[in-house]
Amino acid sequence: MNNALQQLQPYPFEKLRVLLGSVKPNPDKRPIALSIGEPKHKSPAFVAQVLAANLDQMAVYPTTAGTPAVREAIASWCERRFDVPSGWLDPAKHVLPVNGTREALFAFTQTVVNRDDNGLVVSPNPFYQIYEGAALLAGATPHYLPCLQEHGFNPDFDAVPDDIWNRCQILFLCSPGNPTGALIPLATLKKLIALADKHDFVIAADECYSELYFDEQTPPAGLLSACVALGRQDFKRCVVFHSLSKRSNLPGLRSGFVAGDAEILKAFLLYRTYHGCAMPIQTQLASVAAWNDEEHVRANRTLYREKFDAVLEILSPVLDVQRPDGGFYLWPNVGTDDTEFCRDLFEAEHVTVVPGSYLSREVDGFNPGAGRVRLALVAPLAECIEAAERIRDFINQR
Repeated sequence: MNNALQQLQPYPFEKLRVLLGSVKPNPDKRPIALSIGEPKHKSPAFVAQVLAANLDQMAVYPTTAGTPAVREAIASWCERRFDVPSGWLDPAKHVLPVNGTREALFAFTQTVVNRDDNGLVVSPNPFYQIYEGAALLAGATPHYLPCLQEHGFNPDFDAVPDDIWNRCQILFLCSPGNPTGALIPLATLKKLIALADKHDFVIAADECYSELYFDEQTPPAGLLSACVALGRQDFKRCVVFHSLSKRSNLPGLRSGFVAGDAEILKAFLLYRTYHGCAMPIQTQLASVAAWNDEEHVRANRTLYREKFDAVLEILSPVLDVQRPDGGFYLWPNVGTDDTEFCRDLFEAEHVTVVPGSYLSREVDGFNPGAGRVRLALVAPLAECIEAAERIRDFINQR
């Protein structure tokens, strides 16, 4: 057996299952889950129609590189969304469709990490656990950068010493962050690109929440935006990861893309060819329809805005909680042990949330998620409101 498997930690939801396993929740209250970040809004009907209309494509082997149509749709979306000049993104060289960002983040790490270099994979802390697992199974060492409120819940990149950057092979970014919802400013992205050039590492920007934001007039910048601002037409050392799961409420479609540095994507395509993870053609066609439509995405953002407005009105008077820059999570400070809070809330109110310490790692005796919990506002509006009211009552009674 691969001995690196022994280094993997249980997934946060496995820890949560153990935490709550012996607890008997209030039988008078129906369960409400704010734990798993699975979008619950209705999937676009037109995407399902395209998928159903092309089920005959199940008889065809798909290619790992995907069809020209899906790559062109993705490149065009990037041009519209991040103001990438026409022609900068060559669909044949700078874009790869993938079966969701989770698969892609893991496989990408196996492609990029050189096992012989004593390398680091640097990530925010708290973080999406795939970053860590992918690093360990690629033979690298994870290095965690705390995301603290005093730095806007982003890492303090200026505090990272050169010896860490020198060993860094991949820098994972997540913007908006999971679970913090923090956006990385454009100026910071430009600074990180300069660091990548100086120290020769790859920036892997996980932007799967990029389409969940509050101001329709100001879409958040991404790593591609920074490349454009720098005139970096080759996207050197820069790769972005996007998904239809959150943007289009299609987590079960398992469809996303990777875009950026052509040389890196060439190696990534080679790895994925052996990895055996080509996207089915009917899924590609459905994805084309989704990437080409923004109306359903704007409607999706409206639903999330309504939930944030309602829930924050209820919770702000009793909880240290702020509206995030984007995403669909709240990251409140509960002022006590986060595991105890989650367990007692579940017992008293039958509401499930995730302890912040389960989403982070302790470094030098400090866990930046301790004392916080993650609330995923993915349920329908009425259910989110009811959950917030129960949390408010629970806090008032403590």
